[in-house]
Amino acid sequence: MANPMLNDKALDQAAKRSGWAAPEPTTAWNPPVTDGPVSSWHTDRNTGGHMTVGGTASATGVLLVLLLVAAYFGWQAVDSTETNGFPPMAMIGVIVGFVAVLICHFKPALARFLGPVYAIAEGFFLGAISAAFNSVERYEGIVVQAVGATLGVFGVMLLLYRTGVIKVTARFRAIVMGATLGVMVFYGVSMLLRLFGVDINFFDNANFVGIAFSFFVAGLAAFNLALDFDFIEKGAANKLPKHMEWFAALGLLVTLVWLYLEILRLLAKLRDR
Repeated sequence: MANPMLNDKALDQAAKRSGWAAPEPTTAWNPPVTDGPVSSWHTDRNTGGHMTVGGTASATGVLLVLLLVAAYFGWQAVDSTETNGFPPMAMIGVIVGFVAVLICHFKPALARFLGPVYAIAEGFFLGAISAAFNSVERYEGIVVQAVGATLGVFGVMLLLYRTGVIKVTARFRAIVMGATLGVMVFYGVSMLLRLFGVDINFFDNANFVGIAFSFFVAGLAAFNLALDFDFIEKGAANKLPKHMEWFAALGLLVTLVWLYLEILRLLAKLRDR
């Protein structure tokens, strides 16, 4: 599922926590200081530097490597079972990953420690769920297609963002975030209803409605990538603290995981028709 982490509110809070945001307006008058040089708000002293696009890319690369290594072990955990069953440990990975992201939402400085935790936990789950799909005869090769499609969508969205074809305006952000939260609520309610025996499975079926729903959600995940790119660019421009590189990298990884899962589900529905 997509992350509500990378937004303007998170950017503003990060700036205020580090003391780099502009001071609050006041009605009190203070005489100008003329007895020394005035330091910039964007000082790097005692902060360990500031956020950069290159640093965020490096952090994202580290998290992706950890995710892929963990995915290998998750895949092997499924292959090693006699019945190709889904290992319960993989669901623990989902819970651990969710808790890590939740903590980072409130404590971004911990992202450099909890980001790798998320990558390992979620990677193991992705490997297991991918192997489970691939073990079904009619889904053979679906994982390679899903990975390729995910990388393709990422590349296209990055190109569209960098060339200005997609511009993240306030209205664009509000629409994408509103739709994302709506999907999150829908998924949450459907899971809750299933606990009480009420099965809302129209979006899981391989009919027109189910496929259209998957197309919509996969597209929504793709547009969330544009929001992630915008946050990274703004964070670097506003010289946020260095730890925000890991926070932004974690947010981008969350979106990529969501996009991959939605594409995997969409491809499975198309093969079921």
